[in-house]
Amino acid sequence: MKRFERPMLGFLSREEMLAIISEPDDSWTSQRDHLLLRMLYNTGARVSEIIGVTLADVVLDGAACVHLHGKGRKQRAVPLWRSTVRQIRAWLRINPQLQPTSALLPNRDGQAMTRGNVTQRLALAVKAATAAQPQLATRRISPHIIRHTTAMHLLQAGVDISVIALWLGHESPTTTHQYVEADLTMKEQALGRLQEPDAAIRRYKAPDSLVEFLKTL
Repeated sequence: MKRFERPMLGFLSREEMLAIISEPDDSWTSQRDHLLLRMLYNTGARVSEIIGVTLADVVLDGAACVHLHGKGRKQRAVPLWRSTVRQIRAWLRINPQLQPTSALLPNRDGQAMTRGNVTQRLALAVKAATAAQPQLATRRISPHIIRHTTAMHLLQAGVDISVIALWLGHESPTTTHQYVEADLTMKEQALGRLQEPDAAIRRYKAPDSLVEFLKTL
């Protein structure tokens, strides 16, 4: 295969991700968007998977999880945080009309959201988050960036790469290994800022202005 330079995978810091999820207000749309973004981060799901989740796909009792329908009709179950479970329960209380076959995250017409809907709602959330994280204004944040974020945060938390591959529904471990390469690149960049043990120590030479100032003390 032809060799080429891969760009480093983009992802968000925990602080940036939390700013984007934020706390919802009392409006129906805000509550839905909050749950949408929380579930994208919790599951690392593709947009097509998250908008395809129905009420029947969610298990809230016992080992709470959501069943995702991935590429090639493959299914996988992803565990849910307790906070996500609480948010889903709160969402169901304000939407008692939802049936087992209903989309968990519908639009105003009760139909499943589209990719465009998700992208638009994320853009609005990112814009609001720039008040707390100004650097977000210069970045292009897509739903897939959240998927990368989930993977990188799992990796940095010490989760085995094979588990992350199952979590994301990757058919090949080679795909998941990109996260290891990205994480290693960042660590190498951080290491580059440190002076090596055998590096020659540079002797500090004060400027003439500082020497003259010290003489006056």
